[in-house]
Amino acid sequence: MATRSILRSARLQCTRHISSSSVRCHDIVKLTSASADEMSHFNALASSWWDVNGPQRILHKMNFLRMDYINEMVKGHIKLNDNVVDDEDKVYIPPYSLDLLPKSIRTRIQQEQSARRDEILSQKKLKALDVGCGGGILAESLARLKYISSVKGIDLSTDVLEAAKLHQKLDPELSEKLQYELTAIEDLPKDEKYDLVTCFEMLEHVQYPAQVLSEVFDRVAVGGWVVLSTINRDPISWFTTIFMGEHLLRIVPVGTHTLEKYIDQQEIRNWVEGSPYQDQFAVVNARGCAYIPAYGWKFTSSADVGNYFMAIQRVK
Repeated sequence: MATRSILRSARLQCTRHISSSSVRCHDIVKLTSASADEMSHFNALASSWWDVNGPQRILHKMNFLRMDYINEMVKGHIKLNDNVVDDEDKVYIPPYSLDLLPKSIRTRIQQEQSARRDEILSQKKLKALDVGCGGGILAESLARLKYISSVKGIDLSTDVLEAAKLHQKLDPELSEKLQYELTAIEDLPKDEKYDLVTCFEMLEHVQYPAQVLSEVFDRVAVGGWVVLSTINRDPISWFTTIFMGEHLLRIVPVGTHTLEKYIDQQEIRNWVEGSPYQDQFAVVNARGCAYIPAYGWKFTSSADVGNYFMAIQRVK
């Protein structure tokens, strides 16, 4: 197990280029690309990307949890009394847990805080970038948020981006806020900063995840967020995502996952804390999640087992 951990750490830090020999010519191969086999795998799924009962149904179900998590991170970390000079206008923030208060008082304080968050958020216009957007399931949801001014979805597969663009045309209101681009994260200008960058279900498919994170961090505005999801590399993950998900229940197409590419959440924490970005970025939250057949996705009590979400903020 120690040997596997060392090898995994090496992959997380490796920056060598990958071969492009077996990828179709209309797909872009970059340092942050998925492997040739995985690119072909996702291309084959493009036509059914928006079938909520098809091969991508598990992503459609996960999208509800994704949006809840993003909203919680963005709203929950707003500084309620910033730039408020008059004490009479400040929202009360008790220096102790709200759970210690009677329910009626606790509810009133929570309502006042929530109203202030909504007020502050309504004045913000955040730029979002969805890296590895696939067919646009998350990108479209982000574009519908009132506090998001624009969303750029990028991917390296022509086929899945075409599926995203075709579905976007079904909702004319998305035409101005949402755009898709066949490009790699490293080819975006570094002075093109975003307030929210999402990397959902993609780090476990790329060759060099540390390089992806580096390129992502370079494009985050101060105060902005990186929100990602991936999978811990453990026996439970293999059992639930590969054996059960792919082979037994068939809720995920066979070949979607590779155990060796899974990344423990502690490995990402360690990488952030030991990287050149350690003074600029902080891991704010990590939360486990699991798919329960006939129910859907729900959060779990441990981020160290199975799937997990992580929120990283640029603090300076």
